[in-house]
Amino acid sequence: MWAATFLLLLLLLLLLRCQRRAAGLEPSGRAVLITGCDSGFGHLLALRLHRLGFTVFAGCLCPAGPGARRLQREAPGGRLLVVPLDVTRDRDVRHAKEMVLAHLPERGFWGLVNNAGISTFGETGWLSMEKYEKFADVNLLGSIRTTLAFLPLLRKYKGRIVFMSSIIAYFTLGNGIYSMTKAAIEKFCDALRLEMKKFGVQVCIIQPGNYARSTKIQPPLSAEEIWNELSEEEKAVYNKEYVQERANFFNSILSEGSTNSNEVVDAMVDALTSPAPKARYMVAKLKEKALVFVCALCPTAVMDCVLSYALSK
Repeated sequence: MWAATFLLLLLLLLLLRCQRRAAGLEPSGRAVLITGCDSGFGHLLALRLHRLGFTVFAGCLCPAGPGARRLQREAPGGRLLVVPLDVTRDRDVRHAKEMVLAHLPERGFWGLVNNAGISTFGETGWLSMEKYEKFADVNLLGSIRTTLAFLPLLRKYKGRIVFMSSIIAYFTLGNGIYSMTKAAIEKFCDALRLEMKKFGVQVCIIQPGNYARSTKIQPPLSAEEIWNELSEEEKAVYNKEYVQERANFFNSILSEGSTNSNEVVDAMVDALTSPAPKARYMVAKLKEKALVFVCALCPTAVMDCVLSYALSK
């Protein structure tokens, strides 16, 4: 009886402490820029931060599109501004910075969320060099481009930088083009996190599992679409039946994705508001976390056997 009462009081004290810590950051008067707000996690985060009281600069690839219009409709009051932003274009990033500076609230620039990204699947030789360049430019260089532009403001206001990575940074199942960009982002963040400590700037990485059903980052692809993009050399190696098998495998993985985007958005909000944010937030199913853990511990030869077996099923 006394033990149960003690545990209950301890739990209440911990909850009160968490509430006090959470209340330590006052969102009002602080600005956050989010890239990739047309849909998905970025879109939901923009609305969530606006409700919390932040001034939100929502970077949208299509500023006149349905996603941007919905943001403007659901976030009245002037604290959410849609910013035309293609992270692959220096001019767009400069314009975004000018817009932020022109509308900077009294507490300054608090956070940059590098969320914009694209994804696809396909074996290495199936994808053109132009596609590799595009993925590197959006997923990797786009995040670096915006980070470099806003570093002076982040250092000045001792703010936060949040990067969208993925558990796919640890292993790949037929989507190496996406995996390589996320692995590179992880290393860029590791260097940046250490360098920014002396300025009081926190750097956090979000590592979602399979949320394909929650976002538009990876639509299903038909075997016909894949086949039509193959070079003649690749068509001479792979037949249509094999391509169909791969497409079925990839699309089945997509169909198993979680639909609860708020789990990821919760982690992003914590990274921006916690007095002691984590360096990494892995938001994934237990089996996905287990796979990451196994990848980190097992020799490469063992993991190659495991992943090859999964791809063959």
